[in-house]
Amino acid sequence: MGKPAEKPAAAKAESRTALVRRARRINRELAEVYSYAHPELDFENPFQLLVATVLSAQTTDLRVNQTTPALFAAYPTPEDMAAADPETLEQLIRPTGFFRAKAKSLIGLSAALRDRFGGEVPGRLEDLVTLPGVGRKTANVVLGNAFGVPGVTVDTHFGRLVRRWKWTDAEDPEKVEADVCALFPKSEWTMLSHRVIFHGRRVCHSRKPACGACPIAPLCPSYGEGETDPEKAKKLLKYEMGGRPGQRLKPPADYPGLPASPLGAE
Repeated sequence: MGKPAEKPAAAKAESRTALVRRARRINRELAEVYSYAHPELDFENPFQLLVATVLSAQTTDLRVNQTTPALFAAYPTPEDMAAADPETLEQLIRPTGFFRAKAKSLIGLSAALRDRFGGEVPGRLEDLVTLPGVGRKTANVVLGNAFGVPGVTVDTHFGRLVRRWKWTDAEDPEKVEADVCALFPKSEWTMLSHRVIFHGRRVCHSRKPACGACPIAPLCPSYGEGETDPEKAKKLLKYEMGGRPGQRLKPPADYPGLPASPLGAE
C-alpha cells in the first residue's frame, strides 16, 4: 500500500501588516471603481438626512426617496414634525414599512430636537444617539454626510463585506466599526463606508455575489462564494453597474462623476 495522502498545509495566517495593506488596497481600488460614491438618500439639510436615515431601516433608499418629498413638504422642521398627528404621519411613511414604530421615533426625535437642541440637529455622536430611533449607524451617516465628521457606517452590506474580506470576524456592529476604523486613517472612514456599501448593493450581494465580475476579486479571500463565470456574474450586477439607475431621485450636483441614469428611476 502506498503512503496515505498528506493533508494540505493550512493557509498561513495573514499578518496584521499584510491585512492593513490588503484592506487599504481594496479601498483604493473601490475608490477608482466608485469615484462617484455618495449617500443614496436625498436630503437638503441635516434634519432631512436624519429623518431619511431612520426611515431607511428595512427598506431601500429608493423607497425612502420616493416617500420623503411629501413628508418634508408637510413637516419641514423638527417643530412641525413634533406636532404631527401620528396617524397622518404614519400614512405618509407607510411605504417604508414598520411605519408605526418609525412614526413614533420621528415624532420623538423631533420633539427632542425642539426641546433639547433648539430645533437643530446636533453635530456630536454622543448627542445624536440620545434621540429616539437613532443608533450609531444613523448617527455616523448624519455626522459624515451632513457635518463632515468622519465615521464608519456599519449597515448590513458593510458588515457582510468586511467579514467576507476578513477585516473582522465580529458580528456586533460596534465591534465591526472599531475593527475597521483601526485599519484606516480617520480621513477615509466616511468615503470608505460609501464605497463598501455601493459595492455590496451592486456586486457583492448577500445570496448571489457576482464574483466573476468583481473588480477586487484577486484581493478577496472569499472569492468563489458566488458566481465565478464572468458572463453569468455580469447578469447579477445591479444599479448602474448593470446598466440601470441608482437610488437617488435628485442626484447631488457636486458629484460630477455620477453616471447617467439611462432607463429612468425604477
